[in-house]
Amino acid sequence: MQQEIRFATFNVCNLAPPGARLYENLEPTTPEEYEAKIAWTARQIDMLGADVIGFQEVFSQASLAEALSRTRRYREAIHVGFDPDPGADKLTPSVALVSRLPLADAPVSYPDFPPGIAMPPGNRDPERFTRAPLHAVIELRPGLTVDVLVVHLKSRRPDYRANDTGDDPQLFALASLRSLIRRGTEAAGLRVILSKLGRENRRPRVVLGDFNDVADAVTTGIVLGLGAPSGDRLYDACQLQRRQDRWRHVGFSNLHEGQYTTIDHILVSGEFNGELPGALGEIADVVYLNDHLDLGLPEASDHGQVLARLRLFERPGDGEAYGDA
Repeated sequence: MQQEIRFATFNVCNLAPPGARLYENLEPTTPEEYEAKIAWTARQIDMLGADVIGFQEVFSQASLAEALSRTRRYREAIHVGFDPDPGADKLTPSVALVSRLPLADAPVSYPDFPPGIAMPPGNRDPERFTRAPLHAVIELRPGLTVDVLVVHLKSRRPDYRANDTGDDPQLFALASLRSLIRRGTEAAGLRVILSKLGRENRRPRVVLGDFNDVADAVTTGIVLGLGAPSGDRLYDACQLQRRQDRWRHVGFSNLHEGQYTTIDHILVSGEFNGELPGALGEIADVVYLNDHLDLGLPEASDHGQVLARLRLFERPGDGEAYGDA
């Protein structure tokens, strides 16, 4: 019986068919550039070797399916994802999930905020997530299923109004504030969804995603449920990992304007915090695949991938993984 489960999160960076116009300031990819990106993405997926992977910035689920078809390990994996509305004014990214473990229920997308959560009046789409979170129930082993949520919170890119520019510091500040408010509202919406899942299903929860903020940011803390009852909160897998070697720790997932940060995170509920009574497992370690960021490969993502290795216990709370002597 499998004793180790691997979870990963992978922002693939504008994965779309060649010729697709994604942003006004971004040229569409050529067929040659697309081929290079698909090939690199497939190799990176195989390198992760994860059982469950959450993806962000998927503009076309068909493009992700093509990358999976080029892998060695994921051609038969379950691929879950919902393309954006084809009738929308512009193409928008979505999230996806790929699992080599069986699904225990039909996947669900959450395009709208839960009741009671909304943006202040005057904002665009005040009651909707920028990128709808994706929820899947995955069977880790017989008798143990988990709720997995794949998320992508609003970026730090300033949210300008018509004819606004960054030349005016006041307009820049207000546009940045709008992005922060939206990211915070989305974090609050996720917190409500996660609390509801925990309360109704009483299953372990795992969140895979691009939070566009560091682990100790207020927005990430909202998703974690800091200050919530202990049974309701989540934990940053990086902080839980057993192997905490500070000399070799090179955990970063983003390189922007010379700054190394980690904005892609894996969160787990208390069932996978080995320090808590009755835990079902523990985070053995967290690995960051980020060499491509320093190499500046044009076909690569601008995010590193995060991989967490979860060891299941033989019996709840006993600290012995399956198969240990």
